[in-house]
Amino acid sequence: MVTVSQPSKDAVAALTAHTWTPQPEPARLVHRLLNECLQNCPFAAQLSQRMLSETGTRMLDWIDHFGLAVSDPAVSELEGVGFTKAAPIHGDTVWTHKAGLFPRVRQLHTATRQLAIKVDSVADFLFAHELSDVSIDGDPFSSLRTAIVARGNGVEFLVVERHGSLDFTPSALTSSPVKSGMTFPVAVLHHFEQLLLRRRNFESDADGFALANQLIDGAIADLGRDRACDLFFTAERLNWQRRNRAGRIQYARQASLGLGWANHDHHTYRSSRESFVALIAFLEKLGFQCRERFYAGREAGWGAQVIEHPVTGVTIFADVDMSPEEVIEDFSHRPMVPRAELGTVGLWCALHGEAFLQAGLHHLECQFDFAATRDQLKLAGIDTMPPFTDFSYLRQAFTRGEHWSVDPARVERIRSAKRITDEQATKFLTQGALGSHLEILQRDDGYKGFNQHGISEIISATDPRSAEAARD
Repeated sequence: MVTVSQPSKDAVAALTAHTWTPQPEPARLVHRLLNECLQNCPFAAQLSQRMLSETGTRMLDWIDHFGLAVSDPAVSELEGVGFTKAAPIHGDTVWTHKAGLFPRVRQLHTATRQLAIKVDSVADFLFAHELSDVSIDGDPFSSLRTAIVARGNGVEFLVVERHGSLDFTPSALTSSPVKSGMTFPVAVLHHFEQLLLRRRNFESDADGFALANQLIDGAIADLGRDRACDLFFTAERLNWQRRNRAGRIQYARQASLGLGWANHDHHTYRSSRESFVALIAFLEKLGFQCRERFYAGREAGWGAQVIEHPVTGVTIFADVDMSPEEVIEDFSHRPMVPRAELGTVGLWCALHGEAFLQAGLHHLECQFDFAATRDQLKLAGIDTMPPFTDFSYLRQAFTRGEHWSVDPARVERIRSAKRITDEQATKFLTQGALGSHLEILQRDDGYKGFNQHGISEIISATDPRSAEAARD
């Protein structure tokens, strides 16, 4: 039996630094603002209905920000429900809510309200809705582009495309060459191609991390940290989508309305113990900040570091095999001691490779209307597993996993090391093993956290050695 050492006060503080709870009061205000905007803007109201019926998503989850006039009665309610004034952005007064997942509120100097939703590409949105007479504010390749696509009774409806920017007003691109000598647009395309096509298979995983660091260093030097981060995860989603049928089908549904993947909630990397510190170091180089830690339970035998980017909004769930005594340590920055046995996460990496390298993301999770998306995907031939979280404020389920063939050399390596049995080796060689998923999630009341117990159950269920995984 493992004895867990008594954690220090500092360790306890680190474990409890991010404790998320539902926030019903600000959620009610956000819902009311959204509903009032929809009631006064027919185009937005119709789009909201189409989002639900054609993509299984809620406009609530696509909101980038609200714009409220100084004299708007709703402004006086913000502070009472937990919104606070953030540092001004180019003179704009901005309200944010630190305890929950809510859109920002921008104070305007006009009497018109604004409802702005986030999309991957403003041009794609205008094309999807045949809005050829709408002008785009912001140069191509700039970090922010916006367009007012409809006006209603005291409401402007905007779409917003962000690439590593928290601004509200687009700025013109500089004509000066970047550090490498390329123009900025050419540098964006160059570095995106480099990241999308980066080599992922190496004899040594350390060499794979070295190349990724070299590529991202070049992107940061030319484009800045936040734009490089945006490019990197655009490439990561495309790589995951290439190997996940559910992802391709859902993306097509969202792209038909010009939305893209702007409703992403978190990206999940599975990592070996040996590579975990290198993974976190790479993410921190991009500007990510560590949030809560997880230990999913003794039966599952894995832990995770949640790590979030303050500008792009990308959140990472980084999974790794670990024991209960390790969760009280700074496992994200101190190398983990190698061990002979493989847990669920370690086995997945041993069979498929690091999620950061050969395998790609284990899953992408986006925000949806939980019931609508499951029903609609089922009609498209995509089944979902039973929900592993079913709270009033958080619902989660995986689509049935993609089965990937496994490299015989990988199977032999872990079989000869006696990390799997001969019977398991035969099964992996003949049947393959679970690879990736799309995760369907619905958040309510601004709940920003995760369900540790539920995640433990689903990770156990998707262990390639389990009976349930064999049935998928």
